[in-house]
Amino acid sequence: MVSKNQIKLIKGLQQKKYRKQHQLFFAEGIKVVQELLTSDFELYHLFTTEAVFGTFAQDKQTLITETELKKISALTTPNACLAVFAMPAPQPAPNKGLVVALDNVRDPGNLGTIIRLCDWFGIEAIVCSEACVDAYNPKTVQATMGSIARVKVAYTNLEEYLSGVSLPVYGTFMDGENIYRQQFGQQGVIVLGNEANGISPEIQKLVTKKIAIPRFGRLQVTESLNVATASAIIFSEFRRAT
Repeated sequence: MVSKNQIKLIKGLQQKKYRKQHQLFFAEGIKVVQELLTSDFELYHLFTTEAVFGTFAQDKQTLITETELKKISALTTPNACLAVFAMPAPQPAPNKGLVVALDNVRDPGNLGTIIRLCDWFGIEAIVCSEACVDAYNPKTVQATMGSIARVKVAYTNLEEYLSGVSLPVYGTFMDGENIYRQQFGQQGVIVLGNEANGISPEIQKLVTKKIAIPRFGRLQVTESLNVATASAIIFSEFRRAT
């Protein structure tokens, strides 16, 4: 049975200020929850309508009804379980390898998809500007499909980070050089901008190499690509030569 206090806590975790206050977040669905249970994330409590997790963390597991799950779920159609985890300690911004930097990406689904893409392409770290959507937003966690357990996400002053990093900084622009004609190394920072406004003027000044995904449509009128879609193409090109 879910108590009133537990319902209040989990409902509160849908908001960033309460996630920060309690240092907790939640994930839903058997696939995502199983991924996180086998990761380094510390389980706070697991609520499930099915005995699919066996005796795992029995003292932190509560069998509940579908009606109770609906009371705590953030999904339109709840999916069997919801697990609350402790947030990991803040991650330092890296200065080596291939890094993704996000400049004010605000859509939780986009961030979640980018995290999942980083996992797929073996990019271990993302540096987010302080205005980016929270990586532990329930919609973001859901969109990662468990990849949030394997990709480090740091939040920092992006301008200060890029000013001090000793890596080439790549930015995506409509007037950049054709990405399919470039030779990329295995290290660098890939900057991706806001969904509506692209890379901010302050960050643009710190980009050392402008790149672009060319349009092949006959009319050449498509304004831009979704940031997550663009990410998949860019990451693929950086990994193609490795």
